[in-house]
Amino acid sequence: MSAPPAPPLILASTSPRRREILEQLRIPFMVMPPAYEELAGDPVTHAVGKAESVLAGVGDQPVLGCDTEVVCEGRVYGKAENQADAEAMLESLAGKTHEVVSGLALITPVWREVHREVTRVTFRPLDARDLAHYVASFEWEGRAGAYAIQGLGASLVERIEGDYLNVVGLPAGLLVRLLAEHFPGVYGFG
Repeated sequence: MSAPPAPPLILASTSPRRREILEQLRIPFMVMPPAYEELAGDPVTHAVGKAESVLAGVGDQPVLGCDTEVVCEGRVYGKAENQADAEAMLESLAGKTHEVVSGLALITPVWREVHREVTRVTFRPLDARDLAHYVASFEWEGRAGAYAIQGLGASLVERIEGDYLNVVGLPAGLLVRLLAEHFPGVYGFG
């Protein structure tokens, strides 16, 4: 006799990358765009705000909120506004180690798990040709730190320490651990 299907997580995000990661992990989910405006601030605060903004309308289903930022030498790198901004960001990250910091909130009306996940990424030294090639790809659009590690942006990276999928957009190792603890076997983990 097979187990009943797992109830879908409610993903309080419109990020295609977060959807792809949940699909990759075979975690059922439904998207509910958050009614939350991200202003400057902590990704953990944003993750909680996103999750809480949809919680009232979902009953007892778990809600997942996430937000990610790139930090290097105390500076927060958001999304590049244009090609020149993307090139300047990438040039300032070249040859350095930066942190990809995600806030993750998994909440229900009864309990909440709120965490910060950090992955360290080191870029190789980049010359003008490297920068021009990557910026011309337009892959940087809509990405914190102006790169996508799962695409051509992988060519910029020398080393990574931590959860690769956190850099893509969702700290998957952390999410799997939380699902295994709170829902043993329901989502296939634990």
